[in-house]
Amino acid sequence: MTTELSNFAARLRELIGNAQSPIGNPQFSELALELFALQLKYNPAYRKVCASRKPMPGALEHWTEIPPMPTAVFKELELTSIPPAERTAVFHSSGTTEQKPSRHFHCPASLELYEASLWSSFLGNVQSDLRFTIYDLRLVCLTPPPAQAPHSSLVHMFETVRQKFGGESVPASPVFLGGVAADGSWTLNFDATLAALNESLVTRHPSLLLGTAFSFVHLLDYLAENNLRLQLPAGSRVMETGGYKNRSRSMPKSELHQLVTERLGVPPSHIICEYGMSELSSQAYEGVTGDAWRVTGNGNLPCHSSLDTRHFRFPQWARVQIISPETGREVAEGETGLIRVFDLANVFSVLGIQTEDLGVRRAEHFELIGRAQFAEPRGCSLMMAETRQS
Repeated sequence: MTTELSNFAARLRELIGNAQSPIGNPQFSELALELFALQLKYNPAYRKVCASRKPMPGALEHWTEIPPMPTAVFKELELTSIPPAERTAVFHSSGTTEQKPSRHFHCPASLELYEASLWSSFLGNVQSDLRFTIYDLRLVCLTPPPAQAPHSSLVHMFETVRQKFGGESVPASPVFLGGVAADGSWTLNFDATLAALNESLVTRHPSLLLGTAFSFVHLLDYLAENNLRLQLPAGSRVMETGGYKNRSRSMPKSELHQLVTERLGVPPSHIICEYGMSELSSQAYEGVTGDAWRVTGNGNLPCHSSLDTRHFRFPQWARVQIISPETGREVAEGETGLIRVFDLANVFSVLGIQTEDLGVRRAEHFELIGRAQFAEPRGCSLMMAETRQS
């Protein structure tokens, strides 16, 4: 492993861990251009792709000039600076078993940075109300355990969260309640899930349920079929990510969240949406922009007044653009295009990622629409089940 890349990763970990020193636009551009030069130097596949462009990227002045790599290229090329002998993990894009997956290679240094990035964002977005700390939550993961899904970045993320929770005083041991079927699809153990949720009801400890949208659909359908409604303890949270990948019926996000509230008793204000992908090392969370929260007069928990103000945002060490597929330029405010992410935590891969997901530009944030129609289905992406509200 090169000393230059390792030193850059160490510096970035310090910045991630120092919330008092935000990464402004000038510093981000400086760091991105420095990392781009290192990736050209140490990432052979990326250097070859850049060299094929006319003209070859020379002395760049701004991070927006850095050539991004389409996610499809990760299926064909090893876009990494990590030598084969030093690779200790590889994350695959999730989709149907017939598809060739994208590959994102990792080593101990890259995983350390990846975990620092995900944990900082997780803590900043999955907050309990003032009566609880996050470590009071009982962790319930609706996915297979790491041993059954070793190439899933999502499962690795949940396992990292589990380990962080395990280092504190936790009311109950975290648990993975999913499995993997013979065809590679993910399943959910309904009996074990109900047992975990009922234990939260008995002990009155709030729960934090983590899972994909399709895993929540399976759980909610099971509850409906058995005429079951739960009222999880106050302070409970739901974090849903990804989409349906033809593993369940799809539905608009608003309908999914309404069913979560009806069947699990978790209010909309406590349902968190996350957007991530195997090619990235950072995640975006759907947050509230502007003054969109209100508290009811009877002192109940805050509830959200308008879903229109809930936009996805990446952490300060990443930037997002919404790009027109026709012109390759960034679209205007309120227009739809392809999501492009520049992620400084992708030190050992490539920092610019051109996705096949559609989003609406909302200032420096974005509203997630779903997969572009020309793109093949893939796992942790939202289906185009919800139309943009005006």
